Amino acid sequence: MNGTLVQVDTRKRVSLGSMAHHSQYLVREESDGTIIFEPAVVLTQAERAFLSDPELVETLEKANAHPERRRTRERNRTT
Repeated sequence: MNGTLVQVDTRKRVSLGSMAHHSQYLVREESDGTIIFEPAVVLTQAERAFLSDPELVETLEKANAHPERRRTRERNRTT
């Protein structure tokens, strides 16, 4: 089994050093004590709702496939 030995300091911290290729991880501990770091991304509720709608995702993918069709729209801003 290949791996890198890391040492826990007195405050129960470890340095991942060059092993950490992402900025956020979801961490869980297995029943045998194995600690698993899974790369994670945080989404807003709006992003999650969007990604859960296959029709909306397909519409946006089609729009992004043809950037020449984009139009600038004015926005009403209240400050």
